[in-house]
Amino acid sequence: MATIVRTRLLHWSLVPQRIGLFGGTFDPPHVGHLVTAVNVRHALQLDVVVFMVANVPWQKERSRQITPAEDRFALVQAAVAEVPGLVAGRLEIDRGGDSYTADTLQALSAEYEGAELFTIIGDDVAARFTTWDRYDEVAKRSSLVVVDRPGESVALLPEFHWIRVEVPHLEVSSTDLRARFTDGRPAEYLITEPVLDVIRSRNLYGHMS
Repeated sequence: MATIVRTRLLHWSLVPQRIGLFGGTFDPPHVGHLVTAVNVRHALQLDVVVFMVANVPWQKERSRQITPAEDRFALVQAAVAEVPGLVAGRLEIDRGGDSYTADTLQALSAEYEGAELFTIIGDDVAARFTTWDRYDEVAKRSSLVVVDRPGESVALLPEFHWIRVEVPHLEVSSTDLRARFTDGRPAEYLITEPVLDVIRSRNLYGHMS
């Protein structure tokens, strides 16, 4: 039985025993992220899925301008606020510097001793898993969960044990959404209304239709 506590790292109201770590830039978070998280949580019976907002996403920072971390965290908070079992995580923001999953898993292991950790990644990211910093440590500290599209199973690195979870595939991406805000195309139904409210209030991504 979960116990009511206050936690300094993620401000959860319950002590979880099975934690899904869903890390990302979330620039912005969209319905595809939510569909993935709720389906993985259901399939693996996770107590919580943490949308861990990267402070400095080292694999992306040189390719484009990244929205400030505090803004992205506010967007994720809005996205998950009304979804049971999903929470926004700011551990990497508070730690500062480049964000590495190995460091985050180490911190979660220390904070939630004995909990099972699951690192949730898409099939495209799984194919590049060995480009991660200390990927072997990530595999040691957590179960690797790869999200499959219906009817498609990508070939994965055989030296790791993968848990496959099939989720509905939605043709939506943060890249396309940023472009939509720039050129004035609608983003409704691709992003939840609470997230759109934060985007408008903070004047993010340029032009708003």
